[in-house]
Amino acid sequence: MKIIKLKLKSKSYPIYIQQGSITKAGNLLARLKIGKDAVIITNSYLKRKFGIQIQNSLTRCGISSKFYTAPDSEKAKSIQYCLNLIDKISKYDNKKQIFLVALGGGVVGDLTGFIASIYKRGVPYIQIPTTLLAQVDSSIGGKTAIDLKVAKNLVGAFHQPKAVIVDPGLLKSLSERQLRSGLAEVIKYAIIKDKFLFNFLKNNYKKVFCLNKKAVELIEERCIAIKAQVVERDEQEKKGIRTILNFGHTIGHAIEAAAGYHKYSHGEAISIGMACATEISYNLKLIKENKLKQIINLIRLYKLPTQFKGIALNKIMNSLVRDKKFIQVRNKFVLPAAIGRVTIKNNIPEIIIRKTILRHLI
Repeated sequence: MKIIKLKLKSKSYPIYIQQGSITKAGNLLARLKIGKDAVIITNSYLKRKFGIQIQNSLTRCGISSKFYTAPDSEKAKSIQYCLNLIDKISKYDNKKQIFLVALGGGVVGDLTGFIASIYKRGVPYIQIPTTLLAQVDSSIGGKTAIDLKVAKNLVGAFHQPKAVIVDPGLLKSLSERQLRSGLAEVIKYAIIKDKFLFNFLKNNYKKVFCLNKKAVELIEERCIAIKAQVVERDEQEKKGIRTILNFGHTIGHAIEAAAGYHKYSHGEAISIGMACATEISYNLKLIKENKLKQIINLIRLYKLPTQFKGIALNKIMNSLVRDKKFIQVRNKFVLPAAIGRVTIKNNIPEIIIRKTILRHLI
């Protein structure tokens, strides 16, 4: 088993990476001694597919389990759904030592982590990510949130999990669209911090997309290591270091919100956002044309979108100005300067942003 330790003084935790680790969840969680009653938040499909395995593993180690299912979409991150779920958990939590378990993708992880951060002013939680996107990115780092209609992740908190259990074998349950969505985040890591990974993705498309064991292990370990290192240096994004992880997310999140969180998946929106950000960088003369083409070509190689349709520009701009990352500035963008290196720019002229988005609107 590969173990990557995310070091945050008193909040440090292990990230376990191994095929079949979901069947060892009971042993791994028992070692942590964080409670005897697991509240597992997941969706109905994952409960049917993996619920018995996890429940049996926990039972063997003396841990009880209670499942609650959430919608398999951003609807689960609404204020009303969140409060309804907290109410259910509070009624179950009678003379128990509960901790929460997020079994799912980014939506379930965000929701579970947020509930864990506010219920009883904070309870322990575990991440068992089941999508590639969650395994390499959203399950790690302690960012938790729910959505408002005007913008994504506006209500949230930093609350680190006690452990993350990554089982690459779970990726076989993904649809093609879910897999591609996760690969958008993998491409993000390659662009911001890992030229080797960028070239690996370019040269090993078939292996990656067929979930070749060694290829998947390589990309997961490299992405997780990058995320852990960045979070260790800037847990709450106060030093500007963690901001680089938002590459593609500024316009991407605005597209998600403007489309009502249903037209484009997170990864698809981020792919468009990365394409837009790279073009903005080129227009500001921060990146060379050949690098721009390499980035766009890699996104398209994995059949991810660089253009979109059916969303009004003004709706996107309205969501953009509400981005939670814009503090004391009009806007903040992570822009590539080379393959494996990015820079952060504030207050980019709105005309440049509008023209760029329009060029990607078909």
